[in-house]
Amino acid sequence: MSCYLITGGAGFFGSILKKYFLDLGAECVSIDLEPDNFKHPHFTAYQGDINDDELMDKVFATHKFDAIFHCAALLAHVKKDLKRLWHANVDGTKNVCKYAIHNHINKIIFISSNCLWAKNFDEPVTETETPNPVEIYGKSKLEGERILLSHKDKINSIIFRSPTIMDEGRLGLLGILFEFIDENRKLPMVGDGSNRYQFIYAKDLAKAFELALIADYTEIFNIGADDVKSFNEVYEFVIKKSGSKSRLWHFPKAPMIWAMKICFWLGISPLGPYQYKMIASNFIFDTAKIKEKLGFKPTLKNEEMLLRAYEFYHQNKTEILNRKDVSAHNSVAKMGVIKVLKWLM
Repeated sequence: MSCYLITGGAGFFGSILKKYFLDLGAECVSIDLEPDNFKHPHFTAYQGDINDDELMDKVFATHKFDAIFHCAALLAHVKKDLKRLWHANVDGTKNVCKYAIHNHINKIIFISSNCLWAKNFDEPVTETETPNPVEIYGKSKLEGERILLSHKDKINSIIFRSPTIMDEGRLGLLGILFEFIDENRKLPMVGDGSNRYQFIYAKDLAKAFELALIADYTEIFNIGADDVKSFNEVYEFVIKKSGSKSRLWHFPKAPMIWAMKICFWLGISPLGPYQYKMIASNFIFDTAKIKEKLGFKPTLKNEEMLLRAYEFYHQNKTEILNRKDVSAHNSVAKMGVIKVLKWLM
């Protein structure tokens, strides 16, 4: 039986990933800062920090891993302590590599991000585009890539540059959107809504992890959905299919972005530099490489996965709003100044 270590296994995607591989008959072990109450005869959870050598020594002495799925990361809009974020995301990756090398594990699969950029792209972004992150989360992911690439003589690392991961249970900033839809409020749109921004279905990303296990090399791959429609089309699809009475309400782009910047610097908005730069921009990954080399095929489009995520929120709203001690993507982000806008809509 294969055995995989999942860092961040209690988080949104980590929870989906462990269930995916347990269903395949593997054994999974999780390390996460948050508690994990998931039960399965072939699953073991450790609560703690991947930078804690005492914990890591215990985990690696107890289990023999065939690969490490490195999903753990702190988010900039959740953790105000930026030194802690860098320590978790960058030093944590260094420590994972250290333990992989010491224990002769030659496969790490790592989730990087489209936050390596924060500007409009009129054409799909290839793996050769030079990263230029604008905030600490994107910078930490880029540094994580560099750390893994520096060890390619000892570890075969597959790096997935991923857009927003979507499935039932995905919340975070999207939870704010879902609340607007659920209460039949107007949806504020920055700009005309014609921009396109790619998602990835969580189970498609999990399938990519499975495909990556047989790759005996180090490589960076873009991943994402196909046939990406405009935000207008995606939101209208969700509104129509859900039976909501919400309507799209467009605001002029330039003054809204300036207002978002001011609110962020005043500390009253959950939307940071990446969000206000990309909220009305186009960003789609070119995924030709992963399809050719790994045989990857996405199964769901943006609008289909966003509808799944909204329906889960609608059906489980009471439980969701009462959650404590869960990861950022498993809880609804605090609205801040958006609450004022909500009641005006």
